[in-house]
Amino acid sequence: MAKVSKKGIFSWMLFDWAAQPYHTVLITFIFAPYFVAQVASNSVEGQAVWGLAMGIGGIFIAILAPILGAMADVTGPRKPFIAFFSILVVVGASLLWFAVPGGVAPVTLILVAFVIGLIGIEFSAVFTNSMMPSLVPREDLGKLSGSGWALGYIGGIIALVIVLALMAADPISGKTLVGLSPMLGLDATQFEGERATGPLTAMWFLVFIIPLFLFTPDIKKREGQGQAVKQALSNLWETIRQLPKRKSYFSFLITSMFYRDGLNGLFMFGGIYAAGVLKMSITEIGIFGIIAGIAGAAGAFLGGRMDAKFGPKAVVFISCCLLMIACTIIVSTTPENIFFVVPVTSASTPVIVFYLAGSLIGASGGALQAASRTLLVDQVEEDETTEAFGLYALTGRATSFIAPLAIGYVTLISQDQRIGITPVIALLLLGAIGLMFVKEKGSN
Repeated sequence: MAKVSKKGIFSWMLFDWAAQPYHTVLITFIFAPYFVAQVASNSVEGQAVWGLAMGIGGIFIAILAPILGAMADVTGPRKPFIAFFSILVVVGASLLWFAVPGGVAPVTLILVAFVIGLIGIEFSAVFTNSMMPSLVPREDLGKLSGSGWALGYIGGIIALVIVLALMAADPISGKTLVGLSPMLGLDATQFEGERATGPLTAMWFLVFIIPLFLFTPDIKKREGQGQAVKQALSNLWETIRQLPKRKSYFSFLITSMFYRDGLNGLFMFGGIYAAGVLKMSITEIGIFGIIAGIAGAAGAFLGGRMDAKFGPKAVVFISCCLLMIACTIIVSTTPENIFFVVPVTSASTPVIVFYLAGSLIGASGGALQAASRTLLVDQVEEDETTEAFGLYALTGRATSFIAPLAIGYVTLISQDQRIGITPVIALLLLGAIGLMFVKEKGSN
């Protein structure tokens, strides 16, 4: 392996920094809630069409990720793919500015733009992740992945703080979270701060993706480009056909579906649970997002070091266990009691407990995602990595409906939000158990 400069490695890590605001600012905390509450004709329709858009984007990603990944493995270079999908990110995110409030926005255009950006961000991650094995020796992959995730979390936090402190303002007071008027004269009554998160995310991604193209070495072009598509599809079909025989690889893809779905369930429904059960305000939930992000950065960084020392499988297993503990703490907390039976003596106590559990979720989730990248690399040869990350994206999307449907169904039949969140624990438990059948490099 040719030695890669520190500048090249850091530039690769900057991709996580560039991409994270799309998830933190647009999908989770700012734009999606704004779209549902202010852009759609009503919140019910807003939630429905937003979920449909996420689903359509997920289907595209699930179908095309392994195919394009296999093509990249055959042709060699990843940067042309990353460049193309980066354009989709920038265009899709920029168009979100036109999401004017009051039911007069071109909702279809906004949803199409969001799906374009979502496809771009997910696919660019597939190809960037697949560059990992060519950058550092195997023993340093854990540190690289963990440091990249940590840097990404920090980027998401900074972007979220910028939006809350300088851009998104209360339409009545006209002031941001810290009492300032929105920057650049953004009109709070027209929710221009929330709408500007799209162009901000696009600009952020465009600027911070540049070093990867300038300084991170790519894989060399391979011969025989004319047969690339045919060979890629043939390779992909052979991989899928052989998967049951590659027991560790197959077990990892199945196992990771469960624990990733459980983690996504916690991220998707944590804020809903906080608002519905603990009656937390949007400001308190925003603070929760910042705290969880900080914890996620620390967890990813430390998890990368633990990965290097004990291996990625141990980190994933411990993270699953800690996430189950955090979820149990959340389920046990209400405005009246904590840990099921301990009476609340102060109105702030449940919020503090929720923040602590959220910190544990952030730290464990960061370590889990970082170590999963390393554990996936352990399952395949270097010339299969892009295809492998494509299959990883496929399996993640293929079952992404399990947690939402399970939580919705259990909540419906129990008529209790606390009980409704318990399927997440079951998914994490299945993931932890499934790791018994997964091997890492160097293990017998």
